[in-house]
Amino acid sequence: MSHAETVYLVRHAKAGERRLWTADDIERPLSKRGWRQSEAVAKRLAKKGATTLYSSAYVRCVQTLEPLGRLIDADVRIEPRLLEAEPFEPVLDLLGEVEDGAVLCSHGVIIPPTSQALHRRGMAVETPADWGTSSVWVLRRKGKKITKGKVWPAPC
Repeated sequence: MSHAETVYLVRHAKAGERRLWTADDIERPLSKRGWRQSEAVAKRLAKKGATTLYSSAYVRCVQTLEPLGRLIDADVRIEPRLLEAEPFEPVLDLLGEVEDGAVLCSHGVIIPPTSQALHRRGMAVETPADWGTSSVWVLRRKGKKITKGKVWPAPC
């Protein structure tokens, strides 16, 4: 029997107000609170053995993973399937493809339908669902199947 692996699905940390942002939304950065959240998430994930970092190309997602990248000496890889405007279904495949300990950062329009689809496919959800900024879904995987999931709520 193969051992269970862990993959982490992170909602980006708090960004600046969308309604006040006048440039292209892909460039909207983290707020001061978001940077504090990303630092806290980074410390926790580094202790858990995070390995590889995948992100939506949106600045707020990349910035969410940058503190972790510094802690574990890893670059943030851009993954098009994690983009806000993309359908969530390809993320289901991505979760089965990435390395043990991989951390994926995406958006509030991607993570809820992804976790709900995983639940419909048999994932046992061990905590109440949470999709707040900087929340982390801790997903246990056997082979390519996600078997268990729990959420770490936003750290601050």
